[in-house]
Amino acid sequence: MKQKLATLAFVGLTTFALSACGNAPAKTAEAPKEPVKSALSDAAQQALDKASADVKTAKAKFALWTTADKAYKDAMEAAKAGNSDAVIKQAKFVSDQVAQGIAQLSYPSTELK
Repeated sequence: MKQKLATLAFVGLTTFALSACGNAPAKTAEAPKEPVKSALSDAAQQALDKASADVKTAKAKFALWTTADKAYKDAMEAAKAGNSDAVIKQAKFVSDQVAQGIAQLSYPSTELK
């Protein structure tokens, strides 16, 4: 009896796994993406590069605030659109938020001991 139950369970799980694999969507070939040519000013590109480095540092220290992450995404979108003023504004905000997030790491813990 135990042998039949084990066999049925094995067959059922195998059938389930194979049916799930059979229904997986097929990958379609994507058109190669052309690099986006940036029409940003030098100041905007430098601000964006600094913001990228700051975000990378904050992620490594687990200190990236959600406000900085959103502003970084907004800066990237503005860069794609070629809006240098928006890139500079968002990138400066990112750098400021990252600096505060990293500074927060030195604050005393609020955990009760």
